[in-house]
Amino acid sequence: MYQRIFVPVDDSETSALALAEACKLAKEVGAAVKMVHVVDLAQFGWGGAEFLDAAELQGSIRQAGEQVLSQARTRAEALGVVPETAIIESWGDRIASVIMDDASKWGADLLVMGTHGIGGLMHLLLGSVAEGVLKIADVPVLLVRNTGD
Repeated sequence: MYQRIFVPVDDSETSALALAEACKLAKEVGAAVKMVHVVDLAQFGWGGAEFLDAAELQGSIRQAGEQVLSQARTRAEALGVVPETAIIESWGDRIASVIMDDASKWGADLLVMGTHGIGGLMHLLLGSVAEGVLKIADVPVLLVRNTGD
């Protein structure tokens, strides 16, 4: 059975549902859980405009990511799981690749994540992190969808 469950989180209700499912499974099988939140700093890596402090914006993004991770950790602990946590910084990399790289390094044998079920033109323009993970994952992936969205 699964021993190391990897859970990418964001601040959405869908992510909270996926985390709850991961915690339920982890408790059932006695698995370790690692939660990560990816922050993409590349969009604010340039410095050109005098009115914009890129370093300050990047700091704010990191701080917001830490808050997302802290809230997710609180939810996991309330469900009886004490997870390992990490902020992963990306500099314009594909988020799915960043997630899979960290999951592989940690030795995950299952990924649990939310999917927002975006379709049509928005999917064509934005893509899907969950779909990207599915395409490159070398371990099982459990996708949780919020049917209330």
